Amino acid sequence: MIEMFHVFLASRGIYCLVFILFFLGVAGMILCKNYMKKMMCMNIMQIAVILFFLCFAQKNGAMIPIINGSSEDAASYINPLPHALMLTAIVVSLGTTGVALALLMRLKESYGTVEEDEILGDTEEKDE
Repeated sequence: MIEMFHVFLASRGIYCLVFILFFLGVAGMILCKNYMKKMMCMNIMQIAVILFFLCFAQKNGAMIPIINGSSEDAASYINPLPHALMLTAIVVSLGTTGVALALLMRLKESYGTVEEDEILGDTEEKDE
């Protein structure tokens, strides 16, 4: 039984790590009341998705897709599309984080805090 567990972790352990990271990010987004912590949990979720796609795209014994004449078989190469898409996802993640930080700075200037309860409490008082 323990040997099967070791084999599973050696072959699919990265997927367990990815799912743990993703659900850690989801739990943080739901449970944290600080907007900065919510943003960090959102980044953890994004990193988990990027890792999942990169791990899912790997093939055992495959080569980098560089044309050097060593192989004519397309199945012996790694598909470069997931890697290119994840580079794009990293850039989008960086942009999202930058916009979120700018919004957090404006919230801090306006309300003096980035705590969800205090900000929502201030808006309810202004409505009355």
